[in-house]
Amino acid sequence: MPEALADRVGVGTIVRVGLHGRRVRGWVVADDVGGTAGRVLRPVALVSGLGPAPELIDLAGWAARRWAGRRVHFLRTASPARAVRGLPPPVPDVAPESSPPAGAVGELAREALSLPRAVLRLPPAVEVLPVVLEAVRRGPTLVVMPSLAGAAELAATLRRHGPTVALVPEGWAQAAAGARVVVGARAGAWAPVVGLAAVVVADEHDEAHQEQASPTWSAREVAGERARRAGVPCAWISPCPSLEALAWGRLLTLARTEERAGWPVVDVVDRRREEPLRADLYSPRLVELVRRAVGESRRGPGPRVVCVLNRKGRAAVLACAACAELARCEVCAAAVALADAGGLVCRRCSVARPAVCLRCGAGRLKALRPGVKRVREDLERLTGATVVEVTGGRTGPAVDHRAQDELDRATVVVGTEAVLHRRMSPDVVAFLDLDAELLAPRYRAAEQALALVARAARLLGGKVGGGRLVLQTRLPGHEVVQAALHADPARVATAEAGRRRALGFPPAKALALVSGAAAPSFVEGLAGHSGVEVLGPADGRWLVRASDHATLSAALGAVPRPPGRLRVAVDPTRI
Repeated sequence: MPEALADRVGVGTIVRVGLHGRRVRGWVVADDVGGTAGRVLRPVALVSGLGPAPELIDLAGWAARRWAGRRVHFLRTASPARAVRGLPPPVPDVAPESSPPAGAVGELAREALSLPRAVLRLPPAVEVLPVVLEAVRRGPTLVVMPSLAGAAELAATLRRHGPTVALVPEGWAQAAAGARVVVGARAGAWAPVVGLAAVVVADEHDEAHQEQASPTWSAREVAGERARRAGVPCAWISPCPSLEALAWGRLLTLARTEERAGWPVVDVVDRRREEPLRADLYSPRLVELVRRAVGESRRGPGPRVVCVLNRKGRAAVLACAACAELARCEVCAAAVALADAGGLVCRRCSVARPAVCLRCGAGRLKALRPGVKRVREDLERLTGATVVEVTGGRTGPAVDHRAQDELDRATVVVGTEAVLHRRMSPDVVAFLDLDAELLAPRYRAAEQALALVARAARLLGGKVGGGRLVLQTRLPGHEVVQAALHADPARVATAEAGRRRALGFPPAKALALVSGAAAPSFVEGLAGHSGVEVLGPADGRWLVRASDHATLSAALGAVPRPPGRLRVAVDPTRI
């Protein structure tokens, strides 16, 4: 370390070092380090700016072991997006101006923050604001939200209550200078907080908290470990807590009357009672609701209906109307879909062909699993009104602005689950094919389906608002349907816990999914470790299972990484 830079450098500082003809970014992770005999040391070329605090350097090492990744990945996440060479002057520490949160939610928040680990099961219509305000009254608080939009909305609300709020990543410098509240999305779990006093994680069940790229770290787990190391309370909030959350902390709930009031009215449409040959997605109850909404909107402001179907395009599966043969690709045998310009296209290899049956040559195909485009066209024919379609592919500020204007004017909207993340206040939300979510070939299908239902319930509000949640299903006795009907998420948790234990899935076991060209040699090295079970291969992937994460992490870290592409996904959510 050159003497000219020594007074500007400490643990966590971001620097540049000359290596192989270029200046490479690095982090100071320790000082006063000995044992350099026989090594050629390169001088630090310059100081780029401030980086993560020393406690986050240690946390990055823990996360690298926990999710079988490299420490540098977490150091990048904990660093500011732009170089920060100095901090703004500290703002006086201000507690919220309002009185302590009153009512049952306030009492529950105070109880939760008196515990080191607490899981709050709040119904969808109840906001997290009272819990956050109670935490802020205790001191500097870190709040992790599942989305940047949600974090920005919460930050704006908190500022109206008086405390200084830093919204990261933009407010990284303000957070490092000492804001009373630091709010962020997934990366916010690594934000700087001076004098941390409490940690709150909203919607802990949301998969947005977990990084999909390797290493597949979870902001929820990082926030919990950070609170444990600091010795401060940590509260995870969710309308439908995951099994991992229930195993992590003590569950706190409202009284049953108050929890039921926080869920909307639920209509379960049993499709088994309809005509046996009826295969469409439009039950008489749904048609009645949609037509009534369109009729009232023509006389003035009327109810709004949102239909949810998690299938893009016009049809996911097609069959010949003459011989009932499935429409498949002549090259790779995958299912083909209707193209927007007409004809058929293979979703796997992109081969296009005319819309004719390969077996009998007939030119009429019927949709066995219609997508949102086909549903939009059908609903427009049923109602005679314009139906707005929303999918996850419509991105960009300009497109979002136009799409929001369409949503504000629309009476009937159909879309994938992306529609549940739009700003709107519908009167009816209908899941056209809930069974596709309940029977999805994923070990977390029930939890994921309940999360979608809870998201829809949040748009509708509680029973006082008069919104209706319509669930079309042929499985009315399924625990997810019953949980929504009775406002009792514990029904899903109870059923899922037994299945997970029997099948050896989390939280009963710790899992990692290994794939890539170098995976065979890597799993070969894992096979000799005690306490680790290797299953596979299946579709070029291996499942590595252990009794706990400590055993799994030790085994994954002990095997040298072979050359070639290798992906290790710890805690995979979709297998």
